[in-house]
Amino acid sequence: MIRCIAVDDEVLALEVIENYVEKLPDLELIRTCQSALSALQLLTQTPIDLMFLDINMPDLTGLQLLRTLKDPPAVILTTAYPQYALEGFELDVVDYLIKPIPFDRFVKAVQRVSNRLQNAEPVADKAIETASVDEPEYIFIKTEYKTVRIDVKDIIYLEGMKDYVRIHTSQTWLMTLLSLSKLLEKLPARQFVRVHRSYIVAVSRIDSLERNRIRIGQVQLPIGELYRDELMKRIG
Repeated sequence: MIRCIAVDDEVLALEVIENYVEKLPDLELIRTCQSALSALQLLTQTPIDLMFLDINMPDLTGLQLLRTLKDPPAVILTTAYPQYALEGFELDVVDYLIKPIPFDRFVKAVQRVSNRLQNAEPVADKAIETASVDEPEYIFIKTEYKTVRIDVKDIIYLEGMKDYVRIHTSQTWLMTLLSLSKLLEKLPARQFVRVHRSYIVAVSRIDSLERNRIRIGQVQLPIGELYRDELMKRIG
């Protein structure tokens, strides 16, 4: 029997986990927690095998909680934001589920935990593959009076322009009222990086770096000092 807890500040999200756990005879839900702080207290008092963990929570985020634990249980992250996948796997999480969570993906994630606990097979590489599968292949944005689908692979870079953002794609460009930060949340974390307060670029589209600028084709974009370290880390 795998003893588990669910940590999420949203009651409905906890109810989904509870419902899924009830369907799996090998899982025992010890408790649900609506904050990372209450989960931290529970983990110091009760042996737990598995933690379903949300990321964006007040006071202490799920990732911050993980960093405080010397000997954490197996962790399955449950979140609406795919951009944290890479950071999650650097903390050795078993799987990364994007809300709304389909039951079949929930079952697969639990199977990975079961395999890890039994030392049946290494799961890290498979979990990273899962993150790639779960990353969105397209996004929808509102532009003018309609909602438009944009394939992620076609996006070259995003340009902040006061109240608007211009999305440059392989075919054209579009304007939207969404902020750069909100758009970055929608995009796959491993494929895009913010390089300046006014620019987000697709990593695969970067042709070269020249001093404080990025070259993408014939376009040159500035590199902000606050973003340089993350950019260099991403391109190795």
